[in-house]
Amino acid sequence: MGCGRFEESTSTGVLGTTSGRCVCDVLRFIKDIQDQVTDNDCPACPTNCFLEPLGGLVSPVSTQFDTRVFMLITKDGTPFKAFFRDRDRCDHDCFSVFFRVEDIFDGCCATLRVLEPLDKHGHEVNLLTECGTALKLSKICEVRDFRSSSSCITVDLNCFCGIECIKDTYLGVCD
Repeated sequence: MGCGRFEESTSTGVLGTTSGRCVCDVLRFIKDIQDQVTDNDCPACPTNCFLEPLGGLVSPVSTQFDTRVFMLITKDGTPFKAFFRDRDRCDHDCFSVFFRVEDIFDGCCATLRVLEPLDKHGHEVNLLTECGTALKLSKICEVRDFRSSSSCITVDLNCFCGIECIKDTYLGVCD
């Protein structure tokens, strides 16, 4: 599925490209469980995007959650990044690889809220290199929490090869 992966056709036995709907299906599922916000037992695989209910990525489940944070992976294997409007007007570290699904429409398009990455002390994490031109992947490891931004992006989910669920959290998006 997706990224030009070839799959055998069941009717003809011929190889052909498929229309990568995997990421789209996962985000539909995440959107459904964000809308439900119910309790359930902890599953065996702690970062499976298909875990229900919201809170399943956290152990133990002891608080209320409204968001499943995820990253999208591009064709070259790197995390997709997006700009967000930063609350600090003095710095320029306003790119993130973390998202919350807000809506899915027209088959496989989605509106995603860009989430501000925070360290264990609640300070934002600059994910860019010193010159600010590329992602510094090692900085992703410093991220422990998230803050909702006011920035959203609309994407074609068929353009991504993978999705990695990171954490279930409460952002108070609808408060």
